[in-house]
Amino acid sequence: MKSLGRLLGLVFLGIMLLVFALGFALTHLFDPNDYKDEIRQLVRDKANLELTLNGQIGWSLFPWLGIELHDATLASTVTPKQPFADLQMLGLSVRVLPLLRKEVQMSDVRLEGLNLTLQRDQQGHGNWEDIGRPGATGTSPAGPQTASKPAEPAAAGKPERTPMRLDIDSLRINNARIDYSDARNGIRYTLENLQLSSGAIRESSSIPFKLSTNLGSTLPQLRARTELSASLRFDRALKRYQLEDMQLSGEVSGEPFKGKTLTFATQGQLLLDQAAGVAEWNGLKLSANQLRALGEIKLYDLDKTPKLDGGVSIAQLNLREFLDGLGVTLPQSADPKTLGSFELVSHLRGSATSLTLEDLKLQLDDSNISGKLGVDDFSRQALRAELKIDRLDLDRYLPPASKDGNLRDAEVKDTLASAGKQGSTALPKSPTQNAWSDAPLLPLERLRKLDLQATLNLSQLTLKKLPVDNARIQVSSTDGLLEIQELHGDLLGGSFTSQARLDARPAVPNISGQLKLNNLPVEQLLLASGKKPPVNGQLDLDSQLSSSGNSERALIDALNGNASFRLNDGILLDANLEQQLCTGIATLNRKTLSSTPRGKDTPFQQLDGSISIHNGVASNPDLRVRIPGLAVTGNGDLDLRVLGLDYRLGITIEGDKSAMPDPACQVSKQFVGIEWPLLCRGPLELGAKACRLDKDGLGKVGGKIVGEKLSDKIDEKLGDKVSPELKDALKGLFNR
Repeated sequence: MKSLGRLLGLVFLGIMLLVFALGFALTHLFDPNDYKDEIRQLVRDKANLELTLNGQIGWSLFPWLGIELHDATLASTVTPKQPFADLQMLGLSVRVLPLLRKEVQMSDVRLEGLNLTLQRDQQGHGNWEDIGRPGATGTSPAGPQTASKPAEPAAAGKPERTPMRLDIDSLRINNARIDYSDARNGIRYTLENLQLSSGAIRESSSIPFKLSTNLGSTLPQLRARTELSASLRFDRALKRYQLEDMQLSGEVSGEPFKGKTLTFATQGQLLLDQAAGVAEWNGLKLSANQLRALGEIKLYDLDKTPKLDGGVSIAQLNLREFLDGLGVTLPQSADPKTLGSFELVSHLRGSATSLTLEDLKLQLDDSNISGKLGVDDFSRQALRAELKIDRLDLDRYLPPASKDGNLRDAEVKDTLASAGKQGSTALPKSPTQNAWSDAPLLPLERLRKLDLQATLNLSQLTLKKLPVDNARIQVSSTDGLLEIQELHGDLLGGSFTSQARLDARPAVPNISGQLKLNNLPVEQLLLASGKKPPVNGQLDLDSQLSSSGNSERALIDALNGNASFRLNDGILLDANLEQQLCTGIATLNRKTLSSTPRGKDTPFQQLDGSISIHNGVASNPDLRVRIPGLAVTGNGDLDLRVLGLDYRLGITIEGDKSAMPDPACQVSKQFVGIEWPLLCRGPLELGAKACRLDKDGLGKVGGKIVGEKLSDKIDEKLGDKVSPELKDALKGLFNR
């Protein structure tokens, strides 16, 4: 047995020596560079590639099957003079004996100076798409009878092939470049200075690696530098892949950032489990300039309809500075400190076509927002929102007041400064300058594409310095039809309710709506709109309006509708009607006032009427006002197009027996029931100062009073001496 064992040992030793000798002979006596033409033809026939070997070929046979190429290029046989790949050096080697066990044990794999150019032409054909197809030469064309058979299905119960095991000491890629361009749209992407290094690559083991590259694109123009480091772990049998301790960082600049630079970094643990249809990103940390975020993301049902579940938390930051750092220019706001504080926490849910922020908690400046916000369909940009806001001051976010508008207001004030100071100056003519702008108001193209379903509840809202409490708005928009289905709130002790509809589908948009106000202080509403209030009081209003156009002027010119109003506990400001009446009565009494007015306003208990609007002109035919001792009626027009007033008031003394402040204007019985005429005409900015006694009407009043006095004299002088018919005829004559 010892002799047999010794013999076998000698035989094995001899075989090994023979193999080593054969390998030495092959590698030293056989030169692969002598067979470059054969290698090129083999590559041309099998892969339809044109291989050019400008450098030397180095190789080894045993125990490592290795090859090393220098200065090589690859091109399609269709375009042999347009290489899509070239490299300076490729070196790799494989152990021979493990190959027999379906194991790939490789030493270091090195790739130097790879330059890969991928191009699509105007027809969309890529210069790499012919790889592997039968070449035009060296093969016979396939006839109709030589069509390839479809692959036969695997036999039932046949075990799957065991994947080949990988065992690579390391992988090194230095100074690689990948260039992709598409002639159809002019897009070009470039990866430059690509560097990749890894540790030992073995299945089910942690594989550390580092990757860095510079990215460039033309549409849009963009430059980026990225660095990635992580440990890769994979199991092909379980279809499970992990990136452990992943860290990605870099910088991005270019056209979208308008000269600014975004510096970013992110890290976490990534997992892809294809068998379970799950992908996860745990321990997510993200920084982008001033932004700091934490979160986790999970994708599931990857083999069906992918769904997303996760959470995100963004630490407090100055949102205005962050957006400015991204090249985003925000419109000016009345308060430049807005967007100074932003913080967000939310649960994420979504799919391949949607994303929703649920259980949202958002802090923006002084506002706390909660609820749900999302995009229901990315392709349609379908926005969905259900939000609750504790307080929001919209005045801070609106554009600042226009300087031109301030100048115009100053000119108007100068023009009207002297009007109506003493109640005796001439009535100004109606203004002719248009008070409204022709600038477009609505972004019609954007509205026609808007898909929106939103419900907002605001505990406190400030708009135009008006405090609105318990506000609620429900809005929907589809295919250019925008509807405010619900809008209501509490305002200054009263309330408002409104509905509106905007149809942006036609070339000229149509707007309609209704508004109800209940017990609102009218003076504060007018002050909020920039108009000096002519009256104080609690307003009730019910209106239905419609218009068309896309500018202030167009909307006012096409304004139509009707409204009814009632003003309770009102005061007519800067107009002591009692004093003006007293002046008229004193004139008729041929007396002179001996005292100055004690007040400048006129209180009234009720004011109501209706308004009919036709093409921007509001007509009020039935104004009714109740003042102690007086009844006021009115009719006339308010031309909204020029904010001009042409209105007539009739004031009837109803027999107020209270003492007048001046003996010269004491009311006698002949003035009871007389309607005293007032004319209000001029710019609306004048308010009650535009109202004067109507001199023409006053003459008629004087004639009526004289006629009544003569009637009394006739009764006194004639008594029963003449018939009643004659006395009536005489009275009628004097009245005429």
